[in-house]
Amino acid sequence: MDIIGAGIGGLTTAIALQQKGITSNLYEQAKAIQPVGAGIILANNAMQVYEKLGLRKELEAAGNPISAMKITDPQLKPISEVDLAHFEKKYQVRNIAIHRGALQQILAERLPKNTVHLGHELIRVDKDQSAYVLHFKHGAQLRSSQLLGADGLNSVLRQSLFNENTIRNAKQVCWRGVTDFTLPKPYRHELNEAWGIGDRVGFVQIAPNQAYWYALKSFLHDPGEYPLGEINEYYRDYHPVIRELIRSTPLENIHTAVISDLAPIKTWHRENVCLLGDAAHATTPNMGQGACQSIEDAYILSACLAKYELNRAFAEFQRLRMPKAHQVVNTSWRLGKIAHWQHPLAITLRNQLLRLTPQSISQKQSARIFQLEQV
Repeated sequence: MDIIGAGIGGLTTAIALQQKGITSNLYEQAKAIQPVGAGIILANNAMQVYEKLGLRKELEAAGNPISAMKITDPQLKPISEVDLAHFEKKYQVRNIAIHRGALQQILAERLPKNTVHLGHELIRVDKDQSAYVLHFKHGAQLRSSQLLGADGLNSVLRQSLFNENTIRNAKQVCWRGVTDFTLPKPYRHELNEAWGIGDRVGFVQIAPNQAYWYALKSFLHDPGEYPLGEINEYYRDYHPVIRELIRSTPLENIHTAVISDLAPIKTWHRENVCLLGDAAHATTPNMGQGACQSIEDAYILSACLAKYELNRAFAEFQRLRMPKAHQVVNTSWRLGKIAHWQHPLAITLRNQLLRLTPQSISQKQSARIFQLEQV
């Protein structure tokens, strides 16, 4: 089995396939898997998968447990909270905040040597009578009879072989940073996301002396209207902890991106090719479920491939995973818009409704996300 992309989804898929006795090769455009990037929260559903793959303890040791998720105002006064203790008890796993690079390193080390082929940037896929022909930027070609696309939002595999490729721009710019910082004790085991007026900031402890933060701001015409060098000014009215997190991060360590997703597509597979993760259902980051849904894909797809012949396995995978993945994409898109409302009256009403929403409703919404499908 050939897998395009050695991100979190591709690596987890290779590990899950390996445990089912299915060998794979991954082709990754990066020249090295390095500890760079930002933080990530492995929610309960993702940690259930890693428990089944025998990785839970290693990931817990490398990260920081999170037992609550809060939406707050800019001064960190809570608006809404999800207590994760119920799900920790039910599934016997905790949500773990971890450096994305550390996670990828742990995953890569679980695979046999020479499984991951670095420096392979896919530029085109053709099909002849007997195989798919992969063309890489450095001139190499590969013939493949069974192909998985885990190559992200801008998937070359999807763009080459599938018709639906509408990428939606949320008109929000996002800055992400990891900094040497120990949060005040009340915040060390929770994710906080502060909502302002057309902007927001989230932060979480990912290691004893390391914190991850992200900040977003709406733009009308061009994200360039918000130069990185002025980022401290954009959040000057937020809580001192937030201001200090941003201020403590060197500008060269802050990653800038425009938030986009993939408009839900109807087909994830054709013949001997199947998409997974962001290549199939890229979502905005507003629910913290992008990588987690890729991890679920890896688990379900490997189980389907172990149980059924190839084409039926792909069909079953799509049937089982598409409803939930699309629910995440659509809910996340709406949530991102609501979080960035700018009219003062609308913000007041939104915040009041969130404060009045019973914990039981939030818990039901989380229950659907955290429950894994059964093959």
